[in-house]
Amino acid sequence: MFRALLYIAVFLLNLALFARVRSRSVRQTVLLISTYFLYCSWSFWFAAVLVTSTAMNFLMGELLRRKPARAVLAMGILLNCALLGGFKYLPEAAIHITFSPLQKFANLALPLGISFWTFQAMSYLFDLYRGDELNSSFLEFALYMAFFPVQISGPICRMPEMLPEFRSERLTAWSEISRGFARIATGVLMMQVSRLLGQGILSGDGIDRGFDRLTAWSGLDVWCLAFGYALQLFFDFAGYSHIAIGAAQALGFTVPENFARPFESTTPSIFWTRWHMSLSFWIRDYVFFPLATMRRPMWWRNFVLIVSMVLFGLWHKATILFLLWGCYHGLLLVAHRQWQRFRQQFDFDPPTILWSPLSWLCTTVLISLGWILFRANSLPQAQLMFSAALSSKSYFAHHLSGSLYLLVFILAAAYAVMLRAADEFEGLPAQAGSQQLTTRVSLFSAIHRTRWYWIPPLYILALAMVFIVTHTQDAGAAQFMYRRF
Repeated sequence: MFRALLYIAVFLLNLALFARVRSRSVRQTVLLISTYFLYCSWSFWFAAVLVTSTAMNFLMGELLRRKPARAVLAMGILLNCALLGGFKYLPEAAIHITFSPLQKFANLALPLGISFWTFQAMSYLFDLYRGDELNSSFLEFALYMAFFPVQISGPICRMPEMLPEFRSERLTAWSEISRGFARIATGVLMMQVSRLLGQGILSGDGIDRGFDRLTAWSGLDVWCLAFGYALQLFFDFAGYSHIAIGAAQALGFTVPENFARPFESTTPSIFWTRWHMSLSFWIRDYVFFPLATMRRPMWWRNFVLIVSMVLFGLWHKATILFLLWGCYHGLLLVAHRQWQRFRQQFDFDPPTILWSPLSWLCTTVLISLGWILFRANSLPQAQLMFSAALSSKSYFAHHLSGSLYLLVFILAAAYAVMLRAADEFEGLPAQAGSQQLTTRVSLFSAIHRTRWYWIPPLYILALAMVFIVTHTQDAGAAQFMYRRF
């Protein structure tokens, strides 16, 4: 709670500054001091690692700016991978490998956000090697590495987009501030809903119990946990992204979007352009494209696609489950590509009205099944859950609480209704200009005009209800789920 209040106080201080002061140097200096002040509140050791990474990458960038040599780029990437791997993978290796020199790394703490700002550093080096004109000062680069709204869990930013933002001297408009606060409010509610899914309506009867305490599952249980965990992870990480993007927007900065209605995806390829977009596009631009263009055969591109998704999985954690999760999604993407080639080759074009719902259903089922690998605590547990999902006999019983089934269904339905309502509101300006105004459009128009009368009390009621349920229970689900990656 203390750290949350500290973040709020520093955010409001910077908000007042950016709304009144135009001086670039003052804005950059105050923002950098604020950023490191907040990061030091977690650990001075974390800040030392961040400073080391910042200085190292700035020096490598200067060498690349003078001469974009492949050897310099390779050295920079190796140093970043060594730094990230040392903190992220050595402790895990020390636990599982009985090799005495490794044991001293078993309790090595992972600096917050290291995966995110290390990827930002590597994209900076890649962009310089490609010839982008990025003449940032050390202060500007330090800001890019540590910008506090996105410091802990992204979205992953890129220097070509952020440098003009850091150099801007325009005052933040009230419209930007209000939109930023609206996104923060949305994110807070989403994260509380994620917590509710983790804990359940009844104490200790949520998604976390289904994975961490049960030892047997029916097929229905597995699908409830798969869909429920997809929602839990989405509400948590998309909610955090809303808060980060909203805080940056209120300060006058535009950072990348991270989610774009992923549950509406009709193919695995579309899903990965809508889920954790900043990381997906990073892998695409800096791993897949460079490797895929090295050879022309289709088998090579498919192989590179699987390798890219395996790296995507191992980025989260170096375990067999995350390796299998990445491989699983790589195979899904390859299968989708082969299906596209089949349709083109045989001119197979089924009616959209029938094909789109079927494609959406298959995509949702396959993506959700993959979350079992992402969330399971061990490979044997994942195997048992997959066996239950594939066994027809197991569908005649269930071990999860009926309240969890109901909660997952209600939240999924409520989210779908909200997306539908948002689509209706967005289409109102075009429809309102037509001569014939239908009753349905008139109703939505009236609801939209009066939204500031009913949205705030409805939001407060929903937040209060979720907060009361989640904070009056003995057990709690961890917030900021992606912080551990």
